[in-house]
Amino acid sequence: MTEPSSTLEQLVDTYCTAWSDPDPARRREILARVWGEGATYTDPLVHAAGAEELLAHIDSVLTQRPGAIVIRTSRIDGHHGVARFEWRVVEADGNRLPTGIDFIEVDAAGRIARVVGFFGPL
Repeated sequence: MTEPSSTLEQLVDTYCTAWSDPDPARRREILARVWGEGATYTDPLVHAAGAEELLAHIDSVLTQRPGAIVIRTSRIDGHHGVARFEWRVVEADGNRLPTGIDFIEVDAAGRIARVVGFFGPL
């Protein structure tokens, strides 16, 4: 990647924070810092095109799991504008769900262009 690893870490950690903030207005502001124009998010349950669709999906996830947060659980492995990292959901009561893995593409402006996520261990 052309970005220093600390920049990539900030990008991913900010993205995870957007999944964790209970306030929709703050969540929108946080995601806007890292989400590129026309970016997409795909996991086994949903495909979201653009920030509005992703924000609606995050809202539905947080409605089902109030107080849950998403944390990065691995280092970030990246090259040529593509990266991967593990994450997990920690519920409000401390229950830790199985890890997942996301693959991200970063655009020329250093923002997320695409996320493809998988649930559970490989």
